[in-house]
Amino acid sequence: MNETTTGNGDGSDVGGIAVATAISEPPREKLTKKAITADHPTWCPGCGDFAVLASFYKVLEKRQLEHEKIVTLAGIGCSSRFPYFVNGHGAHYIHGRAVPLASGISLARPDLHVFLFGGDGDGFSIGGNHLDHGARKNINMTYFIMDNFVYGLTKKQTSPTSPIGFKSKTDPTGAIDQPVNPMKKLIAGGATFIARTHAAQVPHMIQLIERAMDHQGFSVIECLSECVEFFPDVFDPANPKKGGSFEVIQEKKWNNTPEDELRHDVTDELAAYKLASLPFPGVFGVFYETDRPTKNSLEKKWIENTREKTGNASDLEVLQKTFDRMK
Repeated sequence: MNETTTGNGDGSDVGGIAVATAISEPPREKLTKKAITADHPTWCPGCGDFAVLASFYKVLEKRQLEHEKIVTLAGIGCSSRFPYFVNGHGAHYIHGRAVPLASGISLARPDLHVFLFGGDGDGFSIGGNHLDHGARKNINMTYFIMDNFVYGLTKKQTSPTSPIGFKSKTDPTGAIDQPVNPMKKLIAGGATFIARTHAAQVPHMIQLIERAMDHQGFSVIECLSECVEFFPDVFDPANPKKGGSFEVIQEKKWNNTPEDELRHDVTDELAAYKLASLPFPGVFGVFYETDRPTKNSLEKKWIENTREKTGNASDLEVLQKTFDRMK
């Protein structure tokens, strides 16, 4: 509470009127894993999503974001249980509709850090349309998609990213449909930061989450996260500990050296498509990054211009004028 003083004490006395002395806010407590951990994760032992959650905790601890400005959202699926395990503002939304929810929060409260988590089914199947529109509008958020190539929560059905030949309850003789290529879909959709990682590569995952956070716009990371129950070992080809090869994209350093000519230009959309066309398991890192105005910034400018036209009237005054016109 502010205190008032008279005379020449710690406060001030202007013309005999006591002036309130502002008391500074106490220093914030350090944001720790204990502070941001909620319920105990209920994933199957060995699930790749545990590593994603641990990486997210590490990023929040490192960045020391204001706790009340962290928002964790998700749709439906194993990976979409994320908000249950993070102590902070968040919501577990209906299947495939998490992008519109995150969009509304991001636009209404641009001061918040909006993190969206989901799986390949939630993001590329029932939520595929919303993913495209979130991308083209370039709404500011970080969307982390845990791709396990299967519907795990409903006990093994073919997902949009399941490879041809995958046998499941919905394709007992083997999948025959061409799987979605997440990187190509995101590039075509208009996302302004597109990256790919692996749940077994925690340091790499942390780097990408931080980079996605720093990007202003629709940032998406696809993470190969193994379902040990219904599609085990599918990502071993990209795991060095299991005999695979984790090839990281070498980005251009723009240092005019001969070797730099062979490196990837993240601003080159065609080059990103070429990387996305490599055979499984492909490469990992940032495929595409570009600077384009966000819907957040464009709407802010629109709102400011409109407010100026109304003489900076309050929301209530603008609403009242609208009602008055309806009489």
